Amino acid sequence: MKIVRFAAGRRKRYGILHSEHIDAFSGTPFRNARPVGELYLLKDVRLLAPCLPSKIVALGLNYRSHARELSQPIPENPLIFLKPPTAIIGHEEDIDYPPSSERVDFEGELAVVIGKRARRVSVRDSLSYVLGYACFNDVTARDLQSRDGQWTRAKGFDTFAAIGPCIETELDPRNVMLETYLNGELKQRGSTTDLVFPVPELVSFISHVMTLLPGDVIATGTPSGIGPMKPGDTIEIRIEPIGVLRNYVVQR
Repeated sequence: MKIVRFAAGRRKRYGILHSEHIDAFSGTPFRNARPVGELYLLKDVRLLAPCLPSKIVALGLNYRSHARELSQPIPENPLIFLKPPTAIIGHEEDIDYPPSSERVDFEGELAVVIGKRARRVSVRDSLSYVLGYACFNDVTARDLQSRDGQWTRAKGFDTFAAIGPCIETELDPRNVMLETYLNGELKQRGSTTDLVFPVPELVSFISHVMTLLPGDVIATGTPSGIGPMKPGDTIEIRIEPIGVLRNYVVQR
């Protein structure tokens, strides 16, 4: 099942995405969801970020290929950092290229969307706290990351957390293929079989650090092949069966 959040005129609501239409429901996927019998054609609505997280917990060096790419050792524990919820954008929205940076990179990732409050959950039970999965782009000002020596500014700009186009609830995170395309050219291709810490371990580990709330996002890390974007570029993250997250790089 593909859950979307969309705008129809001035109304914003959730629904279930089918091939050419959306079956709307009242409430949210996290609480009081009820079908209302209203159908919207996909061409007549605008897809929004599929959730509004209180926080985005992201992972560094969580693909073995990416650690090798950067000549970094494999972390002994998940290397987590936070991106602010104000960085969230959805499918077909613009990524703003900040004037303070001279290199802004794409990082295609699988996102985990939390479905219910999770605090100190076990690895065995952790997936029962997951609503579903989405495509994610952990946009990074690479030069500022190197200059600052920590990652908050480099990864925290507005529009630096693209997610969508939907939340796919029927997906096995153990073997998911992820691809990133820049202007139609394949740049990244990796499988979650290469994750240092797989999804169940990540959910459990993070829940022992901070309480995860419904709608929170875990960005599970990026495979090798990261690279720069420039204004005018189109960046796409493709994960089957989720779909394609497409965004456009602009400089205001």
